[in-house]
Amino acid sequence: MAAKIFTSKAQRVIFIVVTTLAVLVLIPVLFINSYLKPILSKKLKASVLQGTDSLYNITFSEAELHVFRGDAAVHNIILKPDTTVYQKLKRSGKAPGNLYELHVKGLSVSNIRALKFYFSKKLEIGKITLTAPQIKVGKYLDKQTDTSAKDKRTLYQKISKSIKLIRVDQINLDDVLFTYTNYTGKKTAASSLKHMSLKATGLLIDSATQADTSRTLFCKDITARLNNFNWQTANGLYKYKAKSVTLSTQTSRLTATVLVMQPLASAAFFAKSRDDRFAFNLDTVVLKNFDYQNYHTKGNISVSDLVIGKGFFEVSSNPNGPLQTTDRLVTFPHWAIRNFKTNIKIDTLRIKNVDVAYKEYHKQSQKTGAVKFNHATGRIVNITNNKEALAKNNICKAFISSRFMGVGKFDVSFTFNLSDADYKYNYKGTLGPMDMRAANPAVMPLGMVQITSGTVRSLKFNVGSTQKVSTGQVAFLYNNLKVNVLRKDDEKGYSKKSILSLLANSFVLKGDNPDDKGKSPRSASVKFIRPSNFPFFQTVWLTILDGIKSCAMGKAVEKDADVDDKRKAKHKAAEKAKENKEKEDKKFRQKLKKGKEN
Repeated sequence: MAAKIFTSKAQRVIFIVVTTLAVLVLIPVLFINSYLKPILSKKLKASVLQGTDSLYNITFSEAELHVFRGDAAVHNIILKPDTTVYQKLKRSGKAPGNLYELHVKGLSVSNIRALKFYFSKKLEIGKITLTAPQIKVGKYLDKQTDTSAKDKRTLYQKISKSIKLIRVDQINLDDVLFTYTNYTGKKTAASSLKHMSLKATGLLIDSATQADTSRTLFCKDITARLNNFNWQTANGLYKYKAKSVTLSTQTSRLTATVLVMQPLASAAFFAKSRDDRFAFNLDTVVLKNFDYQNYHTKGNISVSDLVIGKGFFEVSSNPNGPLQTTDRLVTFPHWAIRNFKTNIKIDTLRIKNVDVAYKEYHKQSQKTGAVKFNHATGRIVNITNNKEALAKNNICKAFISSRFMGVGKFDVSFTFNLSDADYKYNYKGTLGPMDMRAANPAVMPLGMVQITSGTVRSLKFNVGSTQKVSTGQVAFLYNNLKVNVLRKDDEKGYSKKSILSLLANSFVLKGDNPDDKGKSPRSASVKFIRPSNFPFFQTVWLTILDGIKSCAMGKAVEKDADVDDKRKAKHKAAEKAKENKEKEDKKFRQKLKKGKEN
């Protein structure tokens, strides 16, 4: 009985002690929570006003604070600019170029030391999560008219009176909607990105990190990821897609996967547009050492390596395109680089296993021919229009290896002078052994010629050019070349022109080069004077083709010919080039005249 009484008394004592302690703890906790919440809310709103010079204010519907648990939650947050303050800043010439607005359904904070923040003005947080944030950016002033005065104070200097330190281990933004609206043009232009996610780690704002250039927005790393991006041009001609786009500020790497530019179907596209049709589908595109801060602040593109991995790129010539009446110098790669609107500096562009195709509809055959370069791999170095970079090196070089028509190994290199007034460039290359019949998908619809037999032993070319003239050497070695000259046949597609085919094989074309074993092969000196309306790749192709024709038709000189014969051949090539130039210009003027009459 005594034991029972003792036990009952002990239980009562324990109960009284525990209850007393609970009351003593609960009352301060409830008091602190209810007392600190309005104070912290007031401090937060005051800090936003002070940090933005009263341009922005923040509101929220409800805030929950659990001091001893270290958790907090804020609902329906709205950060927006005060338009009255902005107009005053604009009139005084201190307005920023962009305004921002933020709507967040919910913000949760864990492992927060609220008492430390209250007593020592140091805000330390373990994790912040924003749910469904909507970020709106409006551009109201461009670079030329942005009158905002630059505040040279750091962010820490702006907030140091209210907060001495801010430390956040991790910040997550899920399902972000980002909207950008440009009000500076004649028409308002808007774009949006959906389903974005952002993760920031190691945020620290204090006296030591206020000038730390290794951090981005005071964070060790910010990783942004955009999933299932889709966008369509205003005219509906193109759709752009990306499975994912990821940027890491710590690694300075931007990675896009399954990047697609999808045009309308050919018939629909050419019915609506007079431009050429482009398409690509690339597995990966990686920008290494991408200077995102320079791009964000100045719009400049600076990359050490741009890597394009596996996919295809296709160009289709528009059969309804208007007759070009202007100088097609704009199609030259080094003209495009020089006149690119953005300051660009790409140390190396690497291409890995990309299929390239050029397609053209021929009105005479009423069919589309395709020239293909499969499994293209290579690199292009020093792509830049940056003045400082050009002062050090003004030469851009390209080295590309592929399979011509999927068969013959084709290696080509280009050298472009990026600052020369006459747009100088050189190119040389080789084509390895292949069956010539593999070229029929291109030569039949585009040239109305069928190669019935022939083997390429080698094709070599070395050409120096300006925007006006291309000169160089072409050597084309082959065996057993025979062709059929074709006409369009509505039933069969093509039919053979027997007499012309016989004449071509018997009197026009040479079946072999060299003609016999032991003889020196024929090579050609070429000179092509570019008509001003000829684009870059047409100029390159016609220059090489001129040499191929000379070798195949027996008009080229042999390697062991004497110097005088070579001089005569070069002179003859120059005269022929001049004659071809005059013919092309005459055709051009006639077409132009007919176009005006129609």
